[in-house]
Amino acid sequence: MSKGGFKVMDSDMHIMEPADLWERYMEPAYRGRLQGQNRFNRDFGLTMDGRMLQYTGPVSTLLMEGTAREREETTPTYKFADDRGWDPGSQIKAMDLEGIDVAVLYPTRGLFSAAVDSAGGMSPDLAAAAARAYNNWMFDFCKDHPGRLYGAGYVAPHDVEAAVVEVRRCVEELGFKAAFMRPDIINGRQWHNHYYDPLWAECQRQNIPVGFHAGGRPPITQVGDREFSSLMLHHVYSHPVPMMLAAGSFCAGGIFARFPEIKVAFLEGNCSWAPWLLWRMDEHYEWKGYEHPELTMFPSEYFKRQAYVSVECDEWPAKYVDDAGYGDNVVFSTDYPHTDSKFPHAVDAFLALDIDEESKRKYLWDNCARLYNL
Repeated sequence: MSKGGFKVMDSDMHIMEPADLWERYMEPAYRGRLQGQNRFNRDFGLTMDGRMLQYTGPVSTLLMEGTAREREETTPTYKFADDRGWDPGSQIKAMDLEGIDVAVLYPTRGLFSAAVDSAGGMSPDLAAAAARAYNNWMFDFCKDHPGRLYGAGYVAPHDVEAAVVEVRRCVEELGFKAAFMRPDIINGRQWHNHYYDPLWAECQRQNIPVGFHAGGRPPITQVGDREFSSLMLHHVYSHPVPMMLAAGSFCAGGIFARFPEIKVAFLEGNCSWAPWLLWRMDEHYEWKGYEHPELTMFPSEYFKRQAYVSVECDEWPAKYVDDAGYGDNVVFSTDYPHTDSKFPHAVDAFLALDIDEESKRKYLWDNCARLYNL
């Protein structure tokens, strides 16, 4: 399959987990603690011990009306998947409609269970059990479509030893192509804290990339929580800014210096910020680099060697990313089936951007294949 003469890989296609995923796949000792909600079509709702894991603060009438309208408007688009219960066959049909050859799959409800730390009541053992349950379900979801569907393994960083074990299982037993985590800080530890070094070492040993992905408005503190009550303004910042912070930990905080073969993708947070942020990191490294003696290169050089960012299908400023020398570090995603996705016209929208043909080829396939070792 090809779209406009291009092979296409979705670096970050979402699934819609069934509401009873954790009820069916969770180990008996933890069963019943995580439960999906079915309040409306494409409900992302998930509770932990009866408490909703989505934002539950003041919601304006305009937001409620707007959300209901968005769902109503997109229901016909996703009827084929609704009718099939969002099963693997519907995922393949969506890929065929969009023109996607291969997809690496990331969570929807799981974006919320991954965003609760100990202060929010998520103990390390429950977090690890939630990840194992999701990964077992994802294995079953992908197994009948080898070569087209690949899972990103859910890794809970709450306990680093358990995270190392799960990364190993994801690769050696389940055949997944990435380790998924949110960029949000768990239990107060920055990503470049040496506590996480065994996790990065295992990812490097297993040759599996880390895919960071934000999502929704979960209980954990996020960028924009204090500043904005509207979802519109909150969402502007909640996806890209945590990625910028995580990129700082990896490029300038020493992770890439300590683990020169690990690859990290900062997904669904745009790519156009990368040239500016990396310029600023380099400028500050020239000024205050003595504070980070581990670094032997500029932060931007570590980024070019080991990092990836994702382009939105209509992100026109992305044309400047290649000019800045980061054309080999951009991957493509559709954000299917979320309400801001342009499905089934995401690939068409991307192909209409003012980006040269070679860059389009790299973003749609070559870079994704290199990131995921396909």
